[in-house]
Amino acid sequence: MFRQITDSVYASPQIGTDAIAAAKDLGIVRIINNRPEGEGDDQTPGEEIEAAAKAAGIGYVAIPVTHAGFSEAQVDAMRDALDTAGGPVLAYCRSGTRSTLLWALARAKAGDNPAVIASKAAAAGYDVSPIRQLIDMLAARS
Repeated sequence: MFRQITDSVYASPQIGTDAIAAAKDLGIVRIINNRPEGEGDDQTPGEEIEAAAKAAGIGYVAIPVTHAGFSEAQVDAMRDALDTAGGPVLAYCRSGTRSTLLWALARAKAGDNPAVIASKAAAAGYDVSPIRQLIDMLAARS
C-alpha cells in the first residue's frame, strides 16, 4: 500500500486509521495529509487519521492540495514538513500522485537534481512529467 520514494519518504493512496499501525512498523514519524477534506465519499476524515496517528506517537500535518494545482506556500509547507520530521514520512492523498508531485516540487526547490527526482518518483510508480518544467524551474532557482 505504501510506495517508497526515498529512504525516508513514502507515498500512498488514501489511508484509514487501520494503516497507522503499518506506518508505525515502518518507523514513520510524521504523516502528511495532502487531500482536502470532503473530496470523496471513500475518504477517512483527516481528524480521525490525526487522532490515530497522535495516539500512536506519530506526528500529523495537513497540506491539502486540490486539483487546481500547487502553490508556492504548499511547496514550502511540504519542504518544511519533510525537513523537520526527524525520520521517515508518509504522505497521502487520493492516489498518492499529488503527494508525490508535491514532494518532487519541494525537493526541486531544495536544489535536488530534477532527473534524480523524476527517477525516484518513477521507481515508486509515479510520473512527474506533468510538472517537469516546474521542477526544472524550481531547481534552477535554488
